[in-house]
Amino acid sequence: MFIAEHFMIAVARLVDYVLWAYMILIIARVVVSWVSADRYNPIVRFISRTTEPVLGPIRRRLPDLGGLDISPMVVILGIYFLREFVVSSLLDMALALR
Repeated sequence: MFIAEHFMIAVARLVDYVLWAYMILIIARVVVSWVSADRYNPIVRFISRTTEPVLGPIRRRLPDLGGLDISPMVVILGIYFLREFVVSSLLDMALALR
């Protein structure tokens, strides 16, 4: 069970790092939307292309609040939930294999 335990821990850490990095991208997207950044900048385009597939469907389902976009907040709360629930569950399952 040594290998399975360490594999589960590695998967949990990888999921945690990916979720954390995506949350940073969403925060960067919010900051970019506040300043008048060049839409054709490669960094801005990368941030937009990686976050829009998640933010777009959520934005369409939320009510219109008159120019206030709360979809990043909803996604960040979802990521926080996933980090707390999924990653913690994976780590607990890995420790139970001891």
